[in-house]
Amino acid sequence: MSALDDAVAAIRQRRPKRVVAFTGAGVSAESGIPTFRGPGGLWQSFRPEDLATPEAFARDPDVVWQWYEWRRGLVRAAQPNAAHRAIARLPDAIVVTQNVDGLHTRGGSRDVIELHGSIFRVRCTREHTTRDAFEAFAEVPPRCECGALLRPDVVWFGEALPPDAWERATEAIRRADLLLVIGTSGVVYPAAGLVALSRGLSIEVNPEASGISSACTFAIPMTAAEATPRIVEELLR
Repeated sequence: MSALDDAVAAIRQRRPKRVVAFTGAGVSAESGIPTFRGPGGLWQSFRPEDLATPEAFARDPDVVWQWYEWRRGLVRAAQPNAAHRAIARLPDAIVVTQNVDGLHTRGGSRDVIELHGSIFRVRCTREHTTRDAFEAFAEVPPRCECGALLRPDVVWFGEALPPDAWERATEAIRRADLLLVIGTSGVVYPAAGLVALSRGLSIEVNPEASGISSACTFAIPMTAAEATPRIVEELLR
């Protein structure tokens, strides 16, 4: 039997009720979303660590926003894939995601905890208010009505995760009967430490072994779009 068959058999035996999907960049790979730097273009000469920081924004908000508008355009054109849509079929599942692309919500998931924020939300640097901003900005860097700069409402390198999101995520994973770990490298902390909180069945879906494969009950060496629909079918059976 394959690892997927073994995992499906375990689901059939245990019939988990409280399901949490913990996802990383791999769940969106088959939607065509590139990593920080795509092939060609201005951003080949920059490292993400030199742009996605409070210091970079303070130094040159125009360049940082040009980069984000490029990324936002790529993500805006992408569509949820089979993995996003499958997860959304689980009516009571909680999604804890490290992604900022919003594809879980666009795919139909109703309870999404965004650990690293959203690329389609902005925050006023003076008033700290947030609002959705899906469409492209007419000018960059964009400004709030109060005149202050707006910044992407995402967690930059060196910043802490949002306390409310972190608290909800840790509680959900502790309570879960089944934790689906999909497309995460297991090397980005503190988020990678969440898997260790799982007390129930845990299933990793990742084409290659990750930093958390050994911590999961089953590790399925397949892509998210290949394996997730079958897992969900068993859960819905």
